[in-house]
Amino acid sequence: MIDGPYFVLTVLGVLGTGLVAGVFCGFSTFVMRGLATLPPAQGAAAMNAINVAAVTPPFMVVFLGTAVLCAVIAVVTFVLWPDEGTVELLLGSALYLFGSFGVTMVANVPRNDALLKLEPGTSEAAAYWPAYVREWTMWNHVRTAASAGAAVAYVLALT
Repeated sequence: MIDGPYFVLTVLGVLGTGLVAGVFCGFSTFVMRGLATLPPAQGAAAMNAINVAAVTPPFMVVFLGTAVLCAVIAVVTFVLWPDEGTVELLLGSALYLFGSFGVTMVANVPRNDALLKLEPGTSEAAAYWPAYVREWTMWNHVRTAASAGAAVAYVLALT
């Protein structure tokens, strides 16, 4: 069984990836559905406000801090190569770093930036809104599953 400081890192990994999975799950299961029911101008304006509000220290500490923590867990695992939990630790780190953080950077943030550039009441924004909701939500499902999978992998490494 993992012990000492390595145990603490892994427990923090479970906590961070689980918290992020919960945030993403909330968006996938009800926030985006609610926004999609609004007229495009209102939905786009609300999503832009959410995206601006999300980039605050509390969420960024959890989101970015978990990415750093997962990278540290991966490096420590490669260096120490523990007798138990190696596969689970590396899998958990990869799931979060690529499936959550990576997908955020290459799929969700570019869509957020594109939406932010559009004036919510314009016909261009109204035309983009349905595709934005569909595509952003699909990629958010990926982030949710990857973050939850990372948490499960880290828990399995502890057992």
